[in-house]
Amino acid sequence: MCYIVCMDINYSEDTFSITETELLEPKQYQVIFLNDDYTTKEFVTQVLEVIFHKEATEAERLMERVHREGSAVVGIYTYDIAVTRVNVTMKIARENGFPLRCEMREA
Repeated sequence: MCYIVCMDINYSEDTFSITETELLEPKQYQVIFLNDDYTTKEFVTQVLEVIFHKEATEAERLMERVHREGSAVVGIYTYDIAVTRVNVTMKIARENGFPLRCEMREA
């Protein structure tokens, strides 16, 4: 939780008031990859490295989790970032002929 301190507009030479305003953190969303029988492991790993900025070892670990368990959370982001990464992932997958499925859920 964050607070911001600001001076009241009705400042006089002798007094001023300080109010605290609570700022809420934005909601977070999980981006989830779903396994399929056609998208190659190499493509999934490359997407995780390029679009999700994962190191090679982390990308491979996540790809293997998707393959073994059927799905994996590949990142947690604010709404705008999550939507953008899901849309870019789906677009690139389709352009390369893969049916990779990617979705987001509120964390």
